Amino acid sequence: MIEISDVVKRYPLGEGEVVAVDHLSLTIEAGEFVAVVGRSGSGKTTLLNLLAGIDRPTSGTVRAAGADLGGLSESGLAEWRGRNVGLVFQFFQLLPTLTVAENVMLPMDFAGKIPAVRRRDRALELLERVGIADQAGKLPSTLSGGQQQRAAIARALANDPPLLLADEPTGNLDSHTAQAVLDVFARLNAEGRTIVVVSHERDIRAIVGREITLVDGRVVADEGDRAGARA
Repeated sequence: MIEISDVVKRYPLGEGEVVAVDHLSLTIEAGEFVAVVGRSGSGKTTLLNLLAGIDRPTSGTVRAAGADLGGLSESGLAEWRGRNVGLVFQFFQLLPTLTVAENVMLPMDFAGKIPAVRRRDRALELLERVGIADQAGKLPSTLSGGQQQRAAIARALANDPPLLLADEPTGNLDSHTAQAVLDVFARLNAEGRTIVVVSHERDIRAIVGREITLVDGRVVADEGDRAGARA
């Protein structure tokens, strides 16, 4: 599902530069549930952005979900991302003027992968799946944080992507709600979906199959049994 080969990512900083990812190589098999952990500034979010094609490496190659991302144009990346990657963020990023159902439908409208006549029904099915179908007609501002994050997960699943990427998805939630959201991810992985989560949540170890620790943009620990990955 993912193959990163000798990737470096540098950002300009004043008259110098900062190395966010430093000669990192990594393989993630289809069906794995991987947590990427590390202190602030370790390169976790940069790595996730590289996997999503949101950012490009300074050098090295990133292959994910059947594509060499370096060979795609910006429009090609956007099309690839819309069909193959579901993104979940810490602060939900739901559009405030759209209902919850309309937020879930939006990626379907952009990608064109789901027939127009099926989009609303699919949005309702996904909201049912994450346990908030009764909130479909409401605006995001009327939902709790946990409900908004569930809506964001439903939106990430809109085009049935094989790869789900989440950046601190529980970082803005209380511990009880965070655990409920992590349980949603665990169920999705049990169905065979590949998931990579950047997290500070200590309880993440209980549900992921593999934990990768970054320090200064390098992998310093890679723990877990990849034998459980689903081909």
